[in-house]
Amino acid sequence: MLILLDIDGVMVPASNWKRPEFESDGFPKFSRKATNSLQKIISETGAGILLTTSHKSNYYVNEWREIFSNRGVKNAKIRKLNKNSNYLNRREEVMRWLEKSNEKEFVIIDDDKTLNSLPPSIKSRLVQPSATVGLNEELANSAIRILKSSKELAT
Repeated sequence: MLILLDIDGVMVPASNWKRPEFESDGFPKFSRKATNSLQKIISETGAGILLTTSHKSNYYVNEWREIFSNRGVKNAKIRKLNKNSNYLNRREEVMRWLEKSNEKEFVIIDDDKTLNSLPPSIKSRLVQPSATVGLNEELANSAIRILKSSKELAT
């Protein structure tokens, strides 16, 4: 099971009036609500994280684990998409990964509007936070339902 996870607008809600706060590691703070919601998804499903964020190539996987751990996301199994050398939009990146992987149990948590044009069978696995609100408990519950139903379909 995988959570295809964006950061900006999901874990770090956008604000037009102020710059995000940064932790001592130089990466923005995650909202407490988003952290608790992501931890709930991981705890209830055992899902790992596949980073789709544009920041994915800025850090090695072990650094990402530390970033998430320092922000309160514990026991996260983290991977990341390959560097986006072809400058694909998020929809194209996700579709390319899905075509190459054999993953059937996943949810996409991302505020990127290009994902609205995903094929219906994949879009049904999209949880799309408002960029100014980010991930919250209601959306986490939706992600959990998607992951649990995809597991039932895969077995």
